[in-house]
Amino acid sequence: LAIAKAASRTVANVMKSAAPRLADIVSSSVLDDIYTCSLRRQTGVSLKYIIDFGQFPIERQMLMSAQFLHQELPVRLAHRVAELENLPHGLSEKKRVLKVRDMYVESFKDLRDFPTISDMVDENKFTEMLKNIYSRHADVVPCMAMGVAELKRDFGTDTLRHLPEIHQFLDNFFMSRIGIRMLIGQHVALKSQQPGYIGLINIKLCPAQMAREAIEDARSMCMRLYGSAPEVEVYADDGFNFAYVPGHLHQMLFELIKNSLRAVQDRSDRLNQDPPPIRIIVANGGEDITIKISDEGGGIPRSGLPRIWTYMYTTAENSVLDNLETDDIGIKTPAVLAGYGYGLPLSRLYARYFGGDLQILSMEGYGTDAYLHISRLGNVQEPLP
Repeated sequence: LAIAKAASRTVANVMKSAAPRLADIVSSSVLDDIYTCSLRRQTGVSLKYIIDFGQFPIERQMLMSAQFLHQELPVRLAHRVAELENLPHGLSEKKRVLKVRDMYVESFKDLRDFPTISDMVDENKFTEMLKNIYSRHADVVPCMAMGVAELKRDFGTDTLRHLPEIHQFLDNFFMSRIGIRMLIGQHVALKSQQPGYIGLINIKLCPAQMAREAIEDARSMCMRLYGSAPEVEVYADDGFNFAYVPGHLHQMLFELIKNSLRAVQDRSDRLNQDPPPIRIIVANGGEDITIKISDEGGGIPRSGLPRIWTYMYTTAENSVLDNLETDDIGIKTPAVLAGYGYGLPLSRLYARYFGGDLQILSMEGYGTDAYLHISRLGNVQEPLP
């Protein structure tokens, strides 16, 4: 009944907004091209393939990379445009979702209008266009979050949790976004190689060092919020390293450490006790590198564990809903989306992108263990939606 009432309110809002459909803003030829591309199969790549391909970024390799992206990116963008145009419960008509759709359409048109890439002059021009597309899409996550927040306001938080099709769409959409930005970022980074890197990939990434950097950033945030921060102990071999994308690993570690710091600090303040340290353990297995973050922050009730993976679930004081009345949505994506409720589900997507995973186990009344699994083989293709 609650869903039916919310749906009728949504339909009424849609009728009032009269949001422009895709056919209203693009020519019939562009519309046909989008839907034709959306029916084509996407081509996934693995971490191992990206490393092998980019080891020697000579002109021939860069030309092949540009030609691949010229064909592949429009297909990936078209898949998302078609999905954004046909979302359930009136989500397609939300102002900020329309803004995201229009970004994707604009990038699709840029790519399709670009001529055949036949030499390095073409490749250089294409790379400049890729940089513009990368910048254009910088605000997609908060923009989409605020669009979904509008839907949450229409339906109510409890009802939104029972709309699995919305969560499945967001998982697919953000996984695709990770892949698109990885492909573009990798091509651009190969143009100016850093020592020890192949594009975006650090071939000797030290997880212990990455953990310490994430700890420093997360504890700084905790200090600003609470005036103090629990200690974090790292148990890892400083000599161990592997090939991975530092930005992805930092995103995941920062989110998990930040959550543990908040839980431990809240509990110690409530009990008027000194906060126990958080422990990070790095294990080097044959198949996976596993990073365990353990805290004594009181844990999560068993009934509440499924909720932590849902979008829009947040315990932050300032919710994204507070910003819905403003028209200014030109916000930069923060390192962690506090207040959006996207941190954990996005971190799990980053882990799964290259064949890993993220698991949370909790003991209510004691604490929580997060297990971040990273595939050390690197031979798993992108899980393309």
